[in-house]
Amino acid sequence: MIIRLIYTMFLALLIALFVGLGIDSFYPGPKAPQYPAELDAVRQGCEETAEQKALRKEFNQDQNKFQEESMPYNRNVSIISLIAAIIILISSLTLLSKIKMIADGILLGGVLTTMYAIIRGLMSDNSQFRFLIAAIGLIIALVLGYIKFIRQKNNL
Repeated sequence: MIIRLIYTMFLALLIALFVGLGIDSFYPGPKAPQYPAELDAVRQGCEETAEQKALRKEFNQDQNKFQEESMPYNRNVSIISLIAAIIILISSLTLLSKIKMIADGILLGGVLTTMYAIIRGLMSDNSQFRFLIAAIGLIIALVLGYIKFIRQKNNL
């Protein structure tokens, strides 16, 4: 019995990892700027040179650009992973429902992917989108709870 539980959780984690790595492989995000090594040498109490000030300014501009590019990227990743989660959840509840142990692992993988989508959505730049993604997550949780626990109980 315990091996089934471990297998179900392992399958769920692999599914969520598969979706996350798939998105990263085919839709890579913006690259974070590297902190200039020359600025590591600045000691407290010592005044920065003009060259170091220019490097810091350039790094700060690159960092701001990275943050601006990351917000729409997080929104897009959230949408992609939410679509993947919905497909995973539907397949678990329909096509694979006869193979209980695998269906449960895939269902849990869909739930974890939904959580990933919500987290990435919270990192976006739009409060209305964050609300929408949280609302969709809530709807998915309620529908899943009904289908998996209430409807199955009534069918028995």
